[in-house]
Order: sequence, then C-alpha cells, then structure tokens
Amino acid sequence: MTKERPKGPRSPRPAGPPPTEAALREAALAHLARFAATEVGLRRVLQRRVDRWARRAEAEGLDPTPAAAARALAAQVARQMVALGAVDDAAFAESRARRLARSGRSRRAIAAHLAGKGVAREVAAAALPESEGAEIDAALAQCRRRRIGPFAPEPMPREARLKALAALARAGFGREVAETALDMPPEEAEDRLTRLRQS
Repeated sequence: MTKERPKGPRSPRPAGPPPTEAALREAALAHLARFAATEVGLRRVLQRRVDRWARRAEAEGLDPTPAAAARALAAQVARQMVALGAVDDAAFAESRARRLARSGRSRRAIAAHLAGKGVAREVAAAALPESEGAEIDAALAQCRRRRIGPFAPEPMPREARLKALAALARAGFGREVAETALDMPPEEAEDRLTRLRQS
C-alpha cells in the first residue's frame, strides 16, 4: 500500500551554498547532454540557475550577494564550454537553420530565431539558405502546413489567394517567392518537398 502525499503547498527547497564553478560546470554539461545551445543560451540557463538560488537565499534570510560572483562564473563556464568545443554557435546555427527551413520558415524568420538564441549576425548569415530555390522550398513547406496553393483541396478563389499571399508575407516570404509557391503545380511541389526532406 502506497502512502499518500499530504496535500497542500510543498515546502520550498533550501537554498544551500552559493553555486560554485564546479556546480555550474556540472549543470552546463547536464544541459548540453540534453539540448543544443549557443554560448549566450547556455550562459542564460546558468544565470537563471544562479537567480533561482539568490531568490531562495533571500527568502531564507541569507545573504544573496554571492550571486553576482556566481553570475560571472556562469559566463566563464559558458566560455569554457566553447573553448572545449561542447558549444559551437556556427554548428548550432547551421543545424537549426536547416531544420527551420524544412519546416517552412523563411530566411527572415530563421534570422530572427537565431538572433533570439544569441547567434551573432554574421554567423547567422553564413548559416542561412542562400538560393531563391531554398526559399521557394520553405514557402512550399509553409503552403503544405496551411493547405494552400498546390496543397489546397480545391482551386483557390481570388479572395482565398489574397489571404494565402498575406499569410506567406506574415511568415516572412517576399511576394515573388510566395506567388511562385502558390502557382506551382501540385506534382512539382510534392517532388520538391520530397527532395527537401531527403537533403
């Protein structure tokens, strides 16, 4: 027979000692074992860990001032992970850009996503798909998700086409790319997406 847990709020986790460099390095390795990250992203994860400790310490009446030194250690540990090769912003950007393009994201949307992850502009620019063909393929993937253009169940009337153009524009695709994708014959669109998935 299992014991039932008492209902109600759980007692807060004790703050414990301030995060050390070794503890932050261990946290960084645990995070990187599960997720790809940029240097900035890893630093944010570690600094949030420090911030949680500081809040708990303050709630317990402890001195939260060691948090400032721990935040500096978090940045140092993130740099160490780059030096060790465990974090590679260029490889992260290339992999993420390829995945996002396959899922129907425009170059503009991919660049914004990478910027949000802390990838430097020039690193992101090098990872973005360059050809107009790649942008059309991404627009086709977006069309398939929205069931518009060559993937619409029936021919689109003018009003539906304008809505589809607007949806693709909001997704970051230029008008010429959007029109090319919307006007493509279904067989050709299907073939292009098959090749995109296999690349």
